[in-house]
Amino acid sequence: MKTLAAIVLTLTVSACAAPGVVAPKVGRAVIPYTTAGLERVLGQDAASLTQLFGQPDADIREGTARKLQFVGAICVLDAYFYGKGSETPRVTYVDARELDGSTIDRASCVAALTRRDGGK
Repeated sequence: MKTLAAIVLTLTVSACAAPGVVAPKVGRAVIPYTTAGLERVLGQDAASLTQLFGQPDADIREGTARKLQFVGAICVLDAYFYGKGSETPRVTYVDARELDGSTIDRASCVAALTRRDGGK
């Protein structure tokens, strides 16, 4: 009886795991982090970005940090500013996404925003 129970248990468990079957990966595409194409933004001050993109759609300050957000027809760009001591804060990091929140290449977003009319 114990042998029969062991066989049934083995067959039941083995039926749950089909060999060679791999579950598909689900999620958004990962875009590699690179600074290529961001030369016009990284290291710039707020006045330079305003001149490049127009008036920001959001200007958020928290302590000594600052974020300017620019929204265009296809993407949203967040530029993060940090300063050292009394130096003018400069962009140290840039994040971008499509209007629906999907991933987009940051350099492509910068290029699209430079073409927006008057910042809108």
